[in-house]
Amino acid sequence: PKDPRKFIYFGRVMATGLQNYEAHRENMAGRQRAQSQSGRDIRPLPKVKNPKRRAAAVKSFRKFAETYFPESFTLEWSPDHLKAISKIEKAVLTGGLFALAMPRGSGKTTLCETACLWAIVSGHRKFVVLIGASEDAAGQMLDSIKTEVETNERLAEDFPKICYPIEKLGGIVNRANGQLYNGKRTHITWTAKEIVLPTIAKSPASGSVVKTAGITGRVRGMKSKTAAGESIRPDLVIVDDPQTDESARSPSQCRTREQVLSAAILNLCGPGKTMAGVMPCTVIRPNDMADNILDREKHPLWQGERTKLVYKSRRNESRRRR
Repeated sequence: PKDPRKFIYFGRVMATGLQNYEAHRENMAGRQRAQSQSGRDIRPLPKVKNPKRRAAAVKSFRKFAETYFPESFTLEWSPDHLKAISKIEKAVLTGGLFALAMPRGSGKTTLCETACLWAIVSGHRKFVVLIGASEDAAGQMLDSIKTEVETNERLAEDFPKICYPIEKLGGIVNRANGQLYNGKRTHITWTAKEIVLPTIAKSPASGSVVKTAGITGRVRGMKSKTAAGESIRPDLVIVDDPQTDESARSPSQCRTREQVLSAAILNLCGPGKTMAGVMPCTVIRPNDMADNILDREKHPLWQGERTKLVYKSRRNESRRRR
């Protein structure tokens, strides 16, 4: 058009249309972000199904094991089993180091895994380290713990702030980075060597850590940082049967493992702090690592105690009563 006023008019129309388009696009993007955030937010959490059952289990390690893991502990407790349970409970609640001689097949690994879960889900301990005779052995313990958190229905009913966020991952670990609760990240870590439980307000286990290592692997310098930026170090170590048949036959390997236990593992808690720990172990040969740790003169800190566990089946007991 020859009239310059028409150029101005068309320019204004185009500018207005562009502004409307940009506003529309921003509005749509905002909706998509809101929908995405809403889809990643796991609220509301289920309520605790049985508060009384949970409260009793939080106070007692034996009650915790019997309540949430009846399939794992199917046999009647022997007096020595109860002694081991008492030692583990004392270490978790008040501290101390306890080494317990337990024969193979006595269920000590299952006790260790259950003790780790009890310590963190109850809020008694913030950072637990699982030490195995090898890295693979420690990793298998962590896999077992992860399976319980993901699939144990009774545990999920009474500890929803722990189990529900992990259940919502659906087995896809990458979802952990984007998961939200009330608009805040849950900061779950779920790897082969470490788990960090969901960061949820008012959860006793919020941000609790479990890490694994083989006794001859990389142990020193373990630490973690909470969602609030606080640096935390291990406060409980569970050492499950830290020697192999091969290492038990070698005096040098026994000495090395004892040194790692005393110099590295017990100092993971950091300067000025005292590590709590339990070590169920099996004596394979005289003067092997387990035999030495159980000797109170050689290692008085560990308060070693030798037990002989006796089992009896409830089924056989009922037959005898008949």
